[in-house]
Amino acid sequence: MPEATNIADQPSQSQKYVSDNYDLTILIRDCIAENRGAQQKLYDLYAPAAWGVVKRYFYNDEHAAQEILNDAFYKVLTKLKLYSFQGAFEGWIRRIVVNTITDHLRRNLKDDLKHKEVQPEDAFVNSESVEKISHKELLRLIQTLPDAQRAVFNLFVMEDYPHKEIGALLNMTENNSRWYLNDARRRLKEKISFINK
Repeated sequence: MPEATNIADQPSQSQKYVSDNYDLTILIRDCIAENRGAQQKLYDLYAPAAWGVVKRYFYNDEHAAQEILNDAFYKVLTKLKLYSFQGAFEGWIRRIVVNTITDHLRRNLKDDLKHKEVQPEDAFVNSESVEKISHKELLRLIQTLPDAQRAVFNLFVMEDYPHKEIGALLNMTENNSRWYLNDARRRLKEKISFINK
């Protein structure tokens, strides 16, 4: 299992390729040709960042997280022919990872609000309060959220998905996505306020 890392803490992938004298185009070509060494190199380069994304959603479920990471990289390796070299390769992989996560969530996440008309409420977290806690502590607090709130919060805040798309991805209404986000914010606000006392 790869070690979770923060993308911001890593040198860019292009810097790694320059230092390794290994060109991305050649790596992808070799992976498409099913060269096991190239496939392992691609996994070694990109799995740590992907693992960090997966663990934000499945922090307490190591088995599910590993399964999702494996599924995501299977998709990456089998869909490499579709990569058009438009945009960052890291972004292309991240999209596959997030889609694999949402596929899993859609199958397993229960939308308890499915048959209710929900009115979202405002629950904004004061940015000054957030600045007082570490990034690691904030991620730990996010992991304490119920599954639906955590999934919507991650997709909206971390992945920048709109509520309409979140609703489609997770098989819930757009209004319910908004409610889950606001409930997540409310819960985080309470936890952060408690920490900062």
